[in-house]
Amino acid sequence: MTAHPPVDDSETEHSDEHEHFHLRQKLIADDASVSARELAAGTREAVADAREVAVHQREDSVLVREDSVISREQHNNAVELHQSIIDEQLLLLRQANARLVVATIEAHELADQVQAARDQLDYTAQHDALTGLPNRILLQDRLNQAIEIARRQTRPLAVMFLDLDRFKHINDSLGHGIGDLLLQSVAHRLKGCLRHSDTVSRQGGDEFVVLLPNIEHAQDAALSAEKIIATLAPSHLLNEHEIHIGVSIGISIYPDDGGDTDTLLKSADTAMYYAKNNGRDAYKFFEQEMHARALQRHATEVDLRHALERREFILHYQPVVHLRSGKIVGFEALVRWQHPERGLLLPEEFIPIAEESGLILPLGRWVQHQACSQAQKWIMAGLAPMTVALNTSGFEFRNKDFVTSVRTMLAETGLEPRLLELELTETVLINNTESTQAVLSALVEMGVKLTIDDFGTGYSSLRYLQQYPIYALKIDQSFVSQMVSSEASKSIVHAVISLGSNLKMRAIAEGVETAEQYASLLALHCDDAQGYFFSEPVTAEAFAALLQADMSH
Repeated sequence: MTAHPPVDDSETEHSDEHEHFHLRQKLIADDASVSARELAAGTREAVADAREVAVHQREDSVLVREDSVISREQHNNAVELHQSIIDEQLLLLRQANARLVVATIEAHELADQVQAARDQLDYTAQHDALTGLPNRILLQDRLNQAIEIARRQTRPLAVMFLDLDRFKHINDSLGHGIGDLLLQSVAHRLKGCLRHSDTVSRQGGDEFVVLLPNIEHAQDAALSAEKIIATLAPSHLLNEHEIHIGVSIGISIYPDDGGDTDTLLKSADTAMYYAKNNGRDAYKFFEQEMHARALQRHATEVDLRHALERREFILHYQPVVHLRSGKIVGFEALVRWQHPERGLLLPEEFIPIAEESGLILPLGRWVQHQACSQAQKWIMAGLAPMTVALNTSGFEFRNKDFVTSVRTMLAETGLEPRLLELELTETVLINNTESTQAVLSALVEMGVKLTIDDFGTGYSSLRYLQQYPIYALKIDQSFVSQMVSSEASKSIVHAVISLGSNLKMRAIAEGVETAEQYASLLALHCDDAQGYFFSEPVTAEAFAALLQADMSH
């Protein structure tokens, strides 16, 4: 072991101090190093914190920017949404306004339509649909007002009742279409010839009423009536048909003939019947005695309804004579009414009433059956068979059971169809319809003869003479009665006879009353004739005596 030298205490102390120094230095250094490291660490932490703060700030900034962008987007979206809502509301408002405008317009249009409909209903209720003239309702209203004014002013007014002459014949022959056109034409002419203050009204059918509220004297109404007759006189050209129509006019004056609407109308209506019965195409003022006759006419219709049941009708027979031989070749059966109070009535006194009331149908069937039954009785009694001529009205001919009725009647009476002669007017034959042709064809096929009555007084068209197998033409007595004194009438008679001869039809003259007429007809080669010159219509017993006497010659 090595011996260490002795140590000096002072050196030892110095050495210790030095070590302490170094130790302190080292400690200081260590402390400094630690501090530095800590500082560095702190710095690094600070930097890291700063970086983290910066990152957070950047993130916050980004978030802020994002929030800002989102806010702007949300704002923009909100603005756009708001704008969209506004636009949509504006659109809805515009649409609502448009609908409101449309609805308002439609409401106005609907109100106008409703008012127009009401006006149309009012007009329709007060005007005739065919002619556009005031109807019965409007006329009564105007007449009531006119009467009140006339009463206050103590002045007259006139009511005219118009009925077209022979319109029913035209309507039946040419059809309802032509009849309607004729009514329209008549209405147009009536409106054109009257004053603006006057009222012309259609009452129905072929009846018209004219109100003249402003007249000074009754003669003013007469002048208006003459003007109406002259206005309607020219022919009406309707669908190539040239139609002439007359008018019968009855006139009543306020206050003399009535103080109210109904009385004035009835008085004018009554006067019209007298105008029609006195020649037609004329006017007649109401007279007080006409009222009693109108009541009698009504009573006649009432009695007529019971006359068949009471067997008050009888037949008279007028012979038809062959002119060259003078022999009776047939007869016309003419109905008479043996009225229990008024005596024997001629057809003109009740046939028009029977036609208007519809009683002509049962009466016509009775006449047919009675006449054919009587003819068959004479044959069975040994008298020579002869033709039975029967007048047939348009009312009977148009009845749907007419052909069946004739067939049944012939079967029941046993008379041969060839001995039955039905007299038809031109107005029936000129109606060239399928129903007319069917009826005429059925009658001809049955063997019944067809004769045209009152030939030459109807229409100028003769086409029906080619269409139907006509047996005879009866020359109207208005021509026969004047043929001796009038060359024109004689020429017409001659023309009818020649026409019949050329068409293989017999010519029968009606109303022969004098030897001169008889001689003239014989010279013109007329086939047959009837009239008072040969015999008036007589009872069945008297006619049988005529037949016996005729057979003995």
